Amino acid sequence: MVLQNKEEELLAAWRALAGNLVTEGWRTIPIAYGGPRRLLAGRHFPGNEEALLVGFASVRLPPNEQLPQGQGFIVSRATLDEDGADRIWISLRRQSAGSLDLFTMMAEDVVSILERFSNADEERLFHLFLARIKAWQDFMRRGGDCVLGPEMEVGLFGELEILRDIISVGLPAPVAVEAWQGPLDGIQDFMLGAGAIEVKSTASPSGFPATVGSLDQLDDSLTRPIFLAGVRLAIAASGRTLPEQVGELRNLMREEFTALGILDSRLLHAGFLDAAAERYTRRFLRAGSKTFQLSDGFPRLTRANVAIEIRRARYEIDLDLISTVDVGIEHALRELGVIH
Repeated sequence: MVLQNKEEELLAAWRALAGNLVTEGWRTIPIAYGGPRRLLAGRHFPGNEEALLVGFASVRLPPNEQLPQGQGFIVSRATLDEDGADRIWISLRRQSAGSLDLFTMMAEDVVSILERFSNADEERLFHLFLARIKAWQDFMRRGGDCVLGPEMEVGLFGELEILRDIISVGLPAPVAVEAWQGPLDGIQDFMLGAGAIEVKSTASPSGFPATVGSLDQLDDSLTRPIFLAGVRLAIAASGRTLPEQVGELRNLMREEFTALGILDSRLLHAGFLDAAAERYTRRFLRAGSKTFQLSDGFPRLTRANVAIEIRRARYEIDLDLISTVDVGIEHALRELGVIH
């Protein structure tokens, strides 16, 4: 039987390696992706846990206790027999309490990342590997389904629209994607220069409801200047799905390996999984956008204008009712000092 994808190859390899060894050690099988002898499917005994092993010719490893672990998996250095003695092996190993389905999805994703960046140097590849594992830690910590809910789907699509705008007006892709802090739970979505851009998106056919998550999010006494970018989306057959939006951005950055690596990590932090791409069926068209610079007259709640007894707030404003001038993204980036 011909195996159709990485998931099937990994599962088949793990089945072939299953056993009941009493002594501690590894059983491994080379897998086809990532170059010769770079990737192995394995099982660690006596626990019989599934693993993905990545071989590096020469990298500087942190101590084992500083490597990612938890959420159903552990990363550690693996000592193989003499057949693997020419490489430094790092194992991504499922813990006994971890979900096999989720671990398989994680391993498949890591294989895809290593395959995509197979031409990168060893140090870069190693750091990509660790960054991806840490992004998975964050993803697993959030729990829930592997698919974003409708509001989060709209929010992510809108943030990617603004990311595309930022690049199109002249900011280098690595700088732009590094500035995208929304998936990392930043107070604002993009931190640029001394200030920030916060993105609000809606697919509502009436009004422009925008939820503000905290008293700090639109407070330009903390970060200045702050711009609020609103992206209106329409659901239409001629639009793009979220995975298509992601694919177009990856294509835009296809020559920028650093930017691509950061983008993929941010997407996972945001809750987007390529393995779940077929479950996103809504198609969005950009129906309009506006960018406001926050000033004293802008309607918002901050710590300075609410009673001291109010410690936290989450509220909604309607951007369609705001009369502040739309300054556009290019002007915002000039004011932030990141383009000339």
